[in-house]
Amino acid sequence: MNDKIYMGHTARKRFGQNFLHDEYIIDSIVAAIAPQFDDNIVEIGPGLGALTHLVAQKVKCLNVVELDRDLARRLSKHPTLATKLKITQADAMQFDFGKLANENNQLRVFGNLPYNIATPLMFYLFEFASKIKDMHFMLQKEVVNRLCAGPDCKTYGRLTVMAQYYCKVIPVLDVPPSAFKPAPKVDSAVVRLEPYNTPPFITKSIKILTQVCSMAFNQRRKTIRNGLRDILTLEQLQEIGIDTTRRAENISVEQYVNIANYIYDLKAAEKVDK
Repeated sequence: MNDKIYMGHTARKRFGQNFLHDEYIIDSIVAAIAPQFDDNIVEIGPGLGALTHLVAQKVKCLNVVELDRDLARRLSKHPTLATKLKITQADAMQFDFGKLANENNQLRVFGNLPYNIATPLMFYLFEFASKIKDMHFMLQKEVVNRLCAGPDCKTYGRLTVMAQYYCKVIPVLDVPPSAFKPAPKVDSAVVRLEPYNTPPFITKSIKILTQVCSMAFNQRRKTIRNGLRDILTLEQLQEIGIDTTRRAENISVEQYVNIANYIYDLKAAEKVDK
């Protein structure tokens, strides 16, 4: 059988489609999600329904967001799943996840994310962090390593800082290429992200924190002094308690928050002076 044709559907490269088929891995992921009957839960990219089938059996209703029209139509006509699913045929990056959440039942999110959109999609979902209980994602293992990294590690970067600002990050299991059809050329892994009710370090401006991280990691080979020289002086960084000889990957999440808050206070003071 052509490896790109699975269960009557041709995997579409432009959608980054790799369909999970290993039953042990599927059972392990569903066990990690541990869906409950009254969960307010949504799957991103259900594909051919490998996870969808098992999760739908355990919940009252399962929301799914699927970009591929053919796959969305296929799910809508499924003899046992159709009555359990609320299907939205849309790009998850354009979907308002906030509409699904409510104060009494936070949203649970899971999915086998296409590698080409995984990082921007997670950044997008962080915007809804206050309305989300947890997220379980299948990702490229390299991305999971970045999510879990600590300072002084080469995989530590902008995604690490922002993910760990919003969430507790917990690796779940590694997944080999053979678990998919077609098999990707990279190893995968499942990760659980649990948004904090109250972050351990609170920024006064997410926008400024994002800008600081982008500026620092875009020039990660430079010292933090040179990477942030356009917005802070050597003396200002030292006042915050930053070792200015260190690089972006050596600065902790707490220190990035402190830098962002310092800049916020500077801007606030400038407005008062005006």
